[in-house]
Amino acid sequence: MPLWQGHTPELRARVRSCAARLRDGFEAAGAVPVECPILLPAATLLDLYGEDIRARAYVTSDALRGEQMMRPDFTVPVVEMHMADGAEPARYTYSGEVFRRQEEDEARANEYLQVGVEIFDGSNPAAADAEVFALTRKAVEGLNLRAATGDIGILMAAVNGLNTSAPRKAALLRHIWRPRRFRALLDRYAGRAPMPAARAALLKAEDPFAKAGTQIGLRSRAEVEERIATLREDAGSDPISDREVGLIDAILAVRETLPFALERLRDIAVDMPSISDAVEGLAARAAALDARGIDIAALDFEAAYGRTHMEYYDGFVFGLYAGSRPDLPPVASGGRYDTLTRLLGRANGRPEGMPAVGAVVRPGLVVELEENA
Repeated sequence: MPLWQGHTPELRARVRSCAARLRDGFEAAGAVPVECPILLPAATLLDLYGEDIRARAYVTSDALRGEQMMRPDFTVPVVEMHMADGAEPARYTYSGEVFRRQEEDEARANEYLQVGVEIFDGSNPAAADAEVFALTRKAVEGLNLRAATGDIGILMAAVNGLNTSAPRKAALLRHIWRPRRFRALLDRYAGRAPMPAARAALLKAEDPFAKAGTQIGLRSRAEVEERIATLREDAGSDPISDREVGLIDAILAVRETLPFALERLRDIAVDMPSISDAVEGLAARAAALDARGIDIAALDFEAAYGRTHMEYYDGFVFGLYAGSRPDLPPVASGGRYDTLTRLLGRANGRPEGMPAVGAVVRPGLVVELEENA
């Protein structure tokens, strides 16, 4: 059972002491400590993540404020705070509980402490990425953690460069963080998988509403008709070429130490120029990491890393893992989330957003590893 759940007050006190030490370290590096609410407006999280967020967030309601969710992480409230009135550039740190529903494994914590650092600075994104990684690794030095890194922005650039329709690109981008769904869509758009039978029947029907029965749900008939029209247009689109699918597969297969991964991605960029800028961004980050004393020759890079659990990141991603405890989640993780700041900035009159990168450390896991060292 995780240290933060079901243990003695003394052990909980050690976890809190560790959290304070971690936050002090980030503060000493120039981050301003901030406090965030525990209850967040559900509408904000639903707009960002869709209904999927309900499977992992605790939901409650308030007569005046409506539906609320207990914070699943700190990034959204920190971004909202910054986009409302934050100065630029800015560095923040925080510490507190986050809450995650667990429906499959009761041994996994549903409440635990999280300490983090966030940097809002568009002057040199590669340098900011390297700074967050170096600060996070320094915070957990001595634990002998394995670092895994990736860059979701490369795959996003590849999708945006495909020779296919805008709706297909949008669908693939929406499911980048759901690898099985992404693969199913890619195969269907490439003509490698048949259209689902129910959809094929719907599109062939002269009147799709003939046997629909009484209208239920929130969508109007006009919205359903628009969706059917979009599906019919998609059905008539040319398939994505085998060549482009092969290049996507080649990107996803890149798993090397950083210098060799960079070399391989540059080779792929010759045949897929749309990823060139993202690959050179990776090169700039590698140089910035090297300048901070990170041994990039020993740093693992995986192009597909972060696609199953980092859904608001859109660039650099990383995690620090205990090699002796493969049962544990990452002790620390982070990444870049520029798109998130643009989405949340719209409500505050700042639709341009602000380049941002951050990371979190789980002090409960730090103490657990220290206890068992």
